[in-house]
Amino acid sequence: MSPQGALSAAALASIETELAATDELLENNYPGDDGRRQPIHTAYVPADRFTPGLPAAWGAAALEVAGGVAGLAALAEKLGLAQPNELAALVAAKLGREPIEDLRLDFEDGYGNRGDTAEDAAAVAAAEQVAKAVAAGLAPPFIGIRFKCFEAPTRARGLRTLDLFVSTLARAGELPEGLVLTLPKVTTVAQVQAMVFVCEQLEAAHSLPAGRLRFEVQMETPQLILSHEGTVPSATLLHAGKGRISSLHYGTYDYSASLGIAAAYQSMEHPAADYAKNVMQVAIAGTGVHMSDGSTNILPLGDPEQVQAAWALHARLVRRHLERGIYQGWDLHENQLPTRYLATYAFYREGFAAAAARLRNYVHRIESSIMDEPATAKALANFIRRGLVCGALTAEEIASEAEISLSTLESIALARATQTEDSNV
Repeated sequence: MSPQGALSAAALASIETELAATDELLENNYPGDDGRRQPIHTAYVPADRFTPGLPAAWGAAALEVAGGVAGLAALAEKLGLAQPNELAALVAAKLGREPIEDLRLDFEDGYGNRGDTAEDAAAVAAAEQVAKAVAAGLAPPFIGIRFKCFEAPTRARGLRTLDLFVSTLARAGELPEGLVLTLPKVTTVAQVQAMVFVCEQLEAAHSLPAGRLRFEVQMETPQLILSHEGTVPSATLLHAGKGRISSLHYGTYDYSASLGIAAAYQSMEHPAADYAKNVMQVAIAGTGVHMSDGSTNILPLGDPEQVQAAWALHARLVRRHLERGIYQGWDLHENQLPTRYLATYAFYREGFAAAAARLRNYVHRIESSIMDEPATAKALANFIRRGLVCGALTAEEIASEAEISLSTLESIALARATQTEDSNV
């Protein structure tokens, strides 16, 4: 005889009915990570300066300013990073192979107001240059534009630039797989809903599949952290985006200025910045939406002491947001690439041995002093997977140290939180 419980079939059916809405909410609004790549940075350039050769030029300039492989190793040592020679070799290879992971052609703050005739021409030219770069295999994995915001003074201009850019790209052929559109200075959920409508209209006009156009929301206003009604719009807008929001990006200086923080104290590590990013981080949890930190405007330019000081600051800020679970940031100049990659690669390489050992023990059920649960195993796998995707770790290292296949790594990293331990392995 099977064991007998006290709950009747009717009671169990009642619970299923009561929780049906919850099940639907979790399934539709919190689908988890869909496995798409997240770039480790977004580089911004004025839209009219982009050419297909720009990414390679940035990579070459970054390697030159760092002093080649030997200079990268010396810089790593000055920054106190472990494995300086290994880091230098990996970063030099990255700068030659894929110097920019995500590039945004800027029609907003980095472009300014130049009149409608000039911006119309620039929007068309930018799309043509992107199409050429993609066709020649010279485009970064992710590329797109930031257009002007949907506030009344700039709304029409932003919409026209967006329309001209997407329409020109669509007429040139298939849209780039890594196309990214950035909606800046969002203040209300209604602006996000308007962007959803625009995407739907553009898809219909160009016979694009429904949902093909997605966009980032730039978090630069306090109204997205706390609304006039006392709600948290940064959470609400994710679900109002109808699956089209790919990422939330923190805007360091606009947000800081809007709070009245003096210019000298505006930074990625101000307590006000941390509060906003903490709210954003909670909002995106489980949604599959990515998140990016902002930028520092202290650039590695000037005399050698100024360059070294800016590199040290940038490397520290990159490491800081990585340690806080934010895996992307902004870069504004090619001279920031050496420390972007050195700091990021060091983060993954320094933590790799311990993460690989723990994941190996979990997968192969090896007894150890640390008893990891499925959620922690997922975090360990995601850490290693991110390191692999950006180039900090190699497949051979993972196979050797973690003793798992890349397919096993992927399945654990992307497992839903409700899956059992057996199904994770």
